[in-house]
Amino acid sequence: MKSIARFLILALVVTFFGVAVAKPLPIPEPPSLNATSYILIDASSGQVLAASNSNKPVEPASITKLMTVYIAFDAISKGNMSLDDKVLISKKAWKMGGSRMFVEVGKRVPVELLLHGIITASGNDATVALAEYIAGTEKAFAGYMNQYADTLGLQDSHFLNSTGWPAKGHHMSAHDMARLMAAIIRDFPQLYDKFFHQKEFTFNNITQDNRNALLWTDDSVDGGKTGHTQEAGYCLVASAKRDGMRLVSVVTGTPSENARISQSSALLSYGYRFFKTGQLFDKDAVITQLRVWKGDAKMLPVVADGAVHISYPRGRRDQLTTSAKLPTTLMAPVEKGQRLGTLQVKYGQELLLSVPLYAGKTIAKGGVFRSLVDEVLMMFQ
Repeated sequence: MKSIARFLILALVVTFFGVAVAKPLPIPEPPSLNATSYILIDASSGQVLAASNSNKPVEPASITKLMTVYIAFDAISKGNMSLDDKVLISKKAWKMGGSRMFVEVGKRVPVELLLHGIITASGNDATVALAEYIAGTEKAFAGYMNQYADTLGLQDSHFLNSTGWPAKGHHMSAHDMARLMAAIIRDFPQLYDKFFHQKEFTFNNITQDNRNALLWTDDSVDGGKTGHTQEAGYCLVASAKRDGMRLVSVVTGTPSENARISQSSALLSYGYRFFKTGQLFDKDAVITQLRVWKGDAKMLPVVADGAVHISYPRGRRDQLTTSAKLPTTLMAPVEKGQRLGTLQVKYGQELLLSVPLYAGKTIAKGGVFRSLVDEVLMMFQ
């Protein structure tokens, strides 16, 4: 079986990339940034292209609001809430300090306007009002935020409020911020397009500019979220798309508004200058097949969860190699969707991407005759 596995791995390498004949050139180093942490990811695959202290928990300030937005978008997509729903503004929401939408206590404001107030104006008042509408209280909503964080795989985040108002124990990492932004784009593309591109928002005759200044200076940037407190410094999550390649950058703890813009721009420029995104496998494509013993079928299709994308050094696709790490012996029964192993994509000795692999169909236990025959055959493997 080991020889079969080695053959499958070699087949993957030759079929998709050819044999690399030259030593891969080093990937250029990312720019040096004056930030507490930063990360640049390919949104399609989640692949990390550049990072520093990216798993360090930091105060996220208003970047927290991305989780509030994710939960709201999810409620809308499931039909549990409508953009036309009218939200009663509580005294607590109205009294919130910091950045505001300037809602009035006792008034009813549509969910759609509150979302604009959260995303474009970063309104703490709008955020608390929406959190209370969804969960009853902001404290209960924070519980939802942590449940969603677990579901989305945000391993270095803990939420105590909906806004990012400073609180001991309330934190996120740059990597989690990037994952969350990518999840919003992936899971709610239409709502992302509707709300995240806006450069300004007017409510109660007050017009406020989006604090993500990259929307004015870089045509490829179409969304993101800023954050700032004295402790957090100036932070920015930015999303950009050029020639079909979407990147998400995060910088935290920069010293000024200009710094968070220039350093985010430097990260995005690095990504687009030195990398290109390609698709290795279509959704539902059979990546390889695996021998199954004592089952009602012999060969099991092995698949990924959706299409497989990879960002690789520009002009170097032919120097990528793949390997499928799979069990050397697999016995029936096998359930469709069962995790089997991983597909690894490397550039030279550098691991670029690791993708989980799953069973593409169910294989039940075979009959007595099949079990006896396979028992004999396995003796000679």
